Amino acid sequence: MSTAIAAPVDRLLYKPEEAAEALAIGRSTVYELMAEGALKYIKLGRTRRIRRTDLEEYVANLAPLPN
Repeated sequence: MSTAIAAPVDRLLYKPEEAAEALAIGRSTVYELMAEGALKYIKLGRTRRIRRTDLEEYVANLAPLPN
């Protein structure tokens, strides 16, 4: 008998806690980035969600430090 293992879901929207995990930063840092406008988000009722494309855009716009 085999056990099927489901593939991870490729999310379109992330909770701030999930975005923090994906970015390898703290949850409070994600909230600070959202408050500053550096990380875009949407509101669904009383909840905030971050689109995957906005996470990718945020990472793409990070400037590396010079050596």
